[in-house]
Amino acid sequence: MDSDSRANFPSILQGKKILLATESWGPVNGVSRTTRSLVEYLRDNGVDLILVAPDFKGDTAKQSAQVSGERRLPGCALPYNPDLTVVYPFHLREVYRQAFEPDLIYLASPASLGFQMLLQIRQLRSPPPVLLNFQTDLSAYSEIMLPAPLDRFGVWLLATVQGFLFRTSAVRTIFYPCSAIRGYLEGAGAPADRMVKLGRGVDTTLFTPDQRDDAFRRGIAPNGEVILLCVCRIAPEKGFEFLAQVAMRLSSEKVPFKLLIVGGNRNPVVESRVQRLFDPVRRHVEFTGFLTGAALARAYASADLFLHCSVSETFGLVVLEAMASGIPVIARDQGGPSDIILHGKTGYLVPPNDLEQFTSLTRQVARDNELRGTLSVAARQFADDTTWEKINRRAAWQMADALVQTDQEAHGSRPPRPTILASAMEQFRLMFAVAIVYGMWLIAVVPLIVHGNRLLPRAWLAVRRQLIPRI
Repeated sequence: MDSDSRANFPSILQGKKILLATESWGPVNGVSRTTRSLVEYLRDNGVDLILVAPDFKGDTAKQSAQVSGERRLPGCALPYNPDLTVVYPFHLREVYRQAFEPDLIYLASPASLGFQMLLQIRQLRSPPPVLLNFQTDLSAYSEIMLPAPLDRFGVWLLATVQGFLFRTSAVRTIFYPCSAIRGYLEGAGAPADRMVKLGRGVDTTLFTPDQRDDAFRRGIAPNGEVILLCVCRIAPEKGFEFLAQVAMRLSSEKVPFKLLIVGGNRNPVVESRVQRLFDPVRRHVEFTGFLTGAALARAYASADLFLHCSVSETFGLVVLEAMASGIPVIARDQGGPSDIILHGKTGYLVPPNDLEQFTSLTRQVARDNELRGTLSVAARQFADDTTWEKINRRAAWQMADALVQTDQEAHGSRPPRPTILASAMEQFRLMFAVAIVYGMWLIAVVPLIVHGNRLLPRAWLAVRRQLIPRI
């Protein structure tokens, strides 16, 4: 099908029943914002969509009644990040009965919810086509959060589980956000012929240089200091120790700056631990907590330079939002930002552990107004070609292709019934996979739930060991 025919929403999806399961629906993060954009796009174009997600205790908009078109599953919130919930075991038939028999299933960032669904989909005689979007690199989180030797074991275990589940025959498309993730998926054994690169879009109407607010700037930097911005969830894996080192070096070099950190964590222990990292330069730093909508857009556009220090991002939506706001970005060259930033044109990419170069580039761009202006224009131009409309339309056409392919297979020759031995082998593999998945959650999650914040110092030591260079 030519590109012109795909310029509009695929009509085959109108009226279709789609079950969309997501691991995050409610918290302020890249996965929930990306998924919300797709949900709104599909519903606006006539799709009958039911959303399934873990229960989220922080969702004050849903306290007394179930939101229409939404099915919440109970689970246990993670102590180091209460926004994320490990879903208790459930049966797919319960979801179907309370929702509907779907024509297609879409799994956003599959983990505790998505893994269970994939395991049960494997048992269906005629499963609907499945598309999944790999948005969260769980192996990177395991490597950072778990103490040795569980960190290496966690990475291996996740790759084993993901490779097995992603080879499920019903899975038609595996969306991935960047080249680094494709390499990981191939290494895990996911089928390369089903992989499709799908980035994220950005709201170029909300995030725009027009949101710049001089009064807001004066409140942050009353003496005309350059404003450095960081936007992300406050958590050990987001590179805050690296950022604190950058801030301390800039301060020692007498660079006039203010560092605005936008984000938070519903676990006050984690948030407090991050804030204490900046005690030596506290007069340079301001924490705003979570911001959304116009307030977030104003923070982006009112800054001069965006600093991205996380190395665990599969895409890095905040990088794209900063660029749409006309703000150049300096980022560590790992994960999603490596595929977004045009080095030397819209910002700079720095080797992950090169603290000296990161600080030097920050100082250079902070002091050079003309360079900042050139980078700013190029950053906005890049973002203009990356809208949610284009990204969501690409996802919708992949769904349409999956439905057509499934329909063609249904009208073709039926595959022979498996032998008793083959059925027994498949059942054994399924039971083995179930054991692996629940063993993974037992090893990786239960200790965090049982010990809670007492494991956080270990996590921080792991972050220091893996993310901070020796200086």
